[in-house]
Parts: sequence; structure tokens; C-alpha cells
Amino acid sequence: MGKVAVGATVVCAAAVCAAAVFIVRRRMQSSGKWARVIEILKVLEEDCATPIAKLRQVADAMTVEMHAGLASEGGSKLKMLISYVDNLPSGDEHGFFYALDLGGTNFRVMRVLLGGKQDRVVKQEFEEVSIPPHLMTGGSDELFNFIAEALAKFVATEGEDFHLPAGRQRELGFTFSFPVRQTSLSSGTLIKWTKGFSIEDTVGQDVVGELIKAMERVGLDMNVTALVNDTVGTLAGGRYYNPDVVAAVILGTGTNAAYVERAHAIPKWHGLLPKSGEMVINMEWGNFRSSHLPLTEYDHSLDFESLNPGEQILEKIISGMYLGEILRRVLLKMAEEAAFFGDSVPPKLRIPFIIRTPNMSAMHSDTSPDLKVVGSKLKDILEVPTTSLKMRKVVISLCNIIASRGARLSAAGIYGILKKLGRETPKDGETQKSVIAMDGGLFEHYTQFSECMESSLKELLGDEASESVEVIHSNDGSGVGAALLAASHSQYLEDSETS
Repeated sequence: MGKVAVGATVVCAAAVCAAAVFIVRRRMQSSGKWARVIEILKVLEEDCATPIAKLRQVADAMTVEMHAGLASEGGSKLKMLISYVDNLPSGDEHGFFYALDLGGTNFRVMRVLLGGKQDRVVKQEFEEVSIPPHLMTGGSDELFNFIAEALAKFVATEGEDFHLPAGRQRELGFTFSFPVRQTSLSSGTLIKWTKGFSIEDTVGQDVVGELIKAMERVGLDMNVTALVNDTVGTLAGGRYYNPDVVAAVILGTGTNAAYVERAHAIPKWHGLLPKSGEMVINMEWGNFRSSHLPLTEYDHSLDFESLNPGEQILEKIISGMYLGEILRRVLLKMAEEAAFFGDSVPPKLRIPFIIRTPNMSAMHSDTSPDLKVVGSKLKDILEVPTTSLKMRKVVISLCNIIASRGARLSAAGIYGILKKLGRETPKDGETQKSVIAMDGGLFEHYTQFSECMESSLKELLGDEASESVEVIHSNDGSGVGAALLAASHSQYLEDSETS
């Protein structure tokens, strides 16, 4: 009996010892894994760093590329497209004008009644129409017939307020947010479809011509006065309400910028200089790249696996389409190399783009003591049932690093535009204001992003110069802006000026 007891004690002691060794080993492993988590975090932080000196280099590189893109076609990664908009709205516009905004799976038709400086936009009405999927991959005539029919139906609902003077044709501004080679203010050939559209017989055709033919087929008499992209529309909408607006930036799913350039500073412009002396340039700045951009291993792999490798590099590190995806890639590395979510990698974490930027924004904005929103988002999106506070704090840090880099680089881009215009430093005795009109869901809804962008721009400008630079939200520029451009380039402008 005694022997057995002794033996049992020995076995028990050995088991306790083995268990203790196992626990110590687990702790060492888990502390080793946690150290790897912190290491991945630190490397990301270093690779994404945007000290003020680097931002100045990025801004200078942006200015250099702007000059090169204005000098010759294909001379720069920045296309610096001539928009043919040389007469931005002033607020004096009267009458009523239509807009058509086609940029995705829905399009909008809109009419706007303008009452001059006193009344501005007196009334606006719009309708949103979904495009049936089969028309997105069918024939050009079918798509444009569908759009023209919807426009004709909308015109038929004109109320008493929208009165057209005798002998006048209705005028329309057309926002078309696909790659176009503009040939005049009211014509441009489609370079390629994007966003799920694939209609071969439209490529290389004048999209305004296609729309006019469709309108004629449905018996609608309307003149297309202006073909613009959404960024130029935002600039027009901003300028209409504020004469100091010099540039527009869209920070949404994608990103772009447009600004007002002095016509004589565009060497590749071979036409007559416009009366206004100005020309709006559509930069297509999403395609900017420079050795000064702080790129990480995650950016390189994302770009390599994308549909357009080597293109849109700036867009891939600052826009809403990609920020959540960068976060997913870092979390995947932590899960694979440091068992961040436990012994197995959550299967959902392997799905590209499963973490959308609005989810990242919601987590980044979480101020609850136990970071409850972070926990619930990880559970809902990645099906990770439980996460510790320590893990949630890491996720917040990742959001902060990725969003701050994007916001600070956006600020550097804006600073580059201001430098190109000579508006980055205060002029002696001058009180010129420079206003940047912003639009897009990323700017509007991701508060940490927009606040960081604005504070970084102030940091670049310095206290004195930042007094004369203002960032404003110009909502729905792409719709109203097109109608305003139809007004400011109206064929009846001289009639109304002389009457």
C-alpha cells in the first residue's frame, strides 16, 4: 500500500512537473508569438512613416510630374488632361439646365433651376435609375437608348417652375466617369470601360455622339453642352458657391484631383488661348508614383495581384477601395506568422477585400473602454468569436498607421498643387485665399482620415500660409457641377448677357 502511494506520488509529481514545463513552454511560445506580432506592427509603422521631410519630397515630385504632364502627352505618370472647361460658374447663371451623371451601375438625371447670385440654386429635382446588368455588357445603342428613354421620361415631368423661353433648346451637362480622351468641351472618345461595363462597340466612339443619336431616336431635342468627369464637376460646384476655389479633390472609392491652371502654362495646349486665360486640368493623380512614396511589402503584393499592376500606385495607398484590404493583408501575416487569432487562421481572413474601408473606419473610431466595436466587427466579418483587449488595441494601431499614411500623402498631393500654383506661401501685402473643394465618402465619413489630412496640410503650410488655405466639403459636385457647367458654357450665354 505504502509502495503504491509512493509510486503514485512520484507519478503525480512527474505529471505536475511535465504540466509546469508545458505551461512555461506555452508562455514562452505565446510571448514569442506576441513579440512577433509587435515586430510586424513596428516594421509596418517604420515602412509607412511620413515625416514632414518625406511629405515635402512627395509634394515636390508631384509638382515636377505636373510640369512634365502639361509639357507633352505621355510625358508623365500624371495624364494632366485638358478638360476644355475654361469658364467656371460664377454664380451669375440664370435659367434651367439638365445633368446626366453616369459613373457606375446607376445613373442620375437631374434638372436645376438657377436664379443668379441672389437666389443661386432655386430648385433641383433628380431621379436615380438602375442599369439592368445585361445592358452593361450588350451593345452601345441598347445602353444609350435606355439612358435616353429615362431622360425623356424625366423631361416629360417638368413642372411649371421649369419654363423654357421660346426658341431655346434644353441644355445638358454630362458627367461621364470613365476614361475618356476629351476632344472638345462637348466631345470625347471612350478609351476603355471600367466598373463592370464591357461594351466593345462604344470603345473609340464619341460618347456624346452616342448619347445624341439615342436622344434623336427617342425624339428628345436636347443639346449636350459639356462632357466632364466627376472631379471637374466637383470643382465647378465648389467654384459656384465660392470664387476662391482653385482645386477639387475626390477621396472616395478612388481618388483624383482637378485644378485651375493658367492657360499660358500649358505647353501642350496648341489651340487659341481662352478668353478667361484659365483652363481646368484633370490630373488623374491616382496614377502618381515616386520613389519617395513609402511603400510596404503589402502594397507591393496588392499591386502585383491587382488587375492593373504598376498603375494607380497613389490610389492604391490612399483611397477607400484599398485601405481595408491593406489592413486585411497585415492581419493575415500576423495570423500566419504569430498565431494572432489562435492556432488556425480564420478562413474568412484569406478572402481579398473582405474588410471594407467603412468597417476599418468604424473600428478606428471605437472609443469604448473595451473596444467593443472592434470585437464585434472582427466577429461579424472574420468570424473570430473572441478577441482580447490587447488584440483589439493592435487592430486600432494598424488602422491608425494605414489611415494616417493615406491622409498625410493626400495632404502632400494638395500641397504639391498649391506649390505648382505658387499659393503655398503668403504673398506680401496680398490676402489671396485658396480653397480646396473636397468630395467622396472617404473624406466625408472617415473622420480620423479627414482630420489627419487637414492637420498635415497645416503642418506643411506653416501657421501663416495655412491662414489663407481652406478645405471645404463640396457635396454632390458631380451632379450639380455638370448642370452648372452646362450653364456657364451655354450656347445662349451672349444672348442673356446682352439682354
